[in-house]
Amino acid sequence: MSIQDALKLADQMELDLVEISPNADPPVCKIADYQKFLYQQKKKQKEIKAKTVKVVVKEIRFGPNTDEHDYNFKLKHAMKFLEEGAKVRAYVFFKGRSILFKEQGEVLLLRFANDLEEYGKVEQLPRLEGKRMIVSFSPKKKK
Repeated sequence: MSIQDALKLADQMELDLVEISPNADPPVCKIADYQKFLYQQKKKQKEIKAKTVKVVVKEIRFGPNTDEHDYNFKLKHAMKFLEEGAKVRAYVFFKGRSILFKEQGEVLLLRFANDLEEYGKVEQLPRLEGKRMIVSFSPKKKK
């Protein structure tokens, strides 16, 4: 149908001519109430947005000389976070001259990764970024 005929028909029905897919050959149009069309588009977008999964990242901070009790306490928290489906980012923060204990920090994070093996998988191995050594975990899929 020609554009003029479609516009006349839409005018007679007191509705709008809405272009649905302009890239098609020929372009596809529809006679509809434009305000209602916009409303339905917004509604669809809202539904899509509501269905998306929001990723939560929890951070756990260690020092290079973290004590055994503190380590176990933070390990339990990390387990709980991973079971809830949140990602966990653990890092060792080096203050001042404690940067000399890089190896100790790496050993701590590798031990942490080993202890969390059944709850989540390691996204990235320990790496040094400035004064932080970071390791990331994502939760394992539930069956």
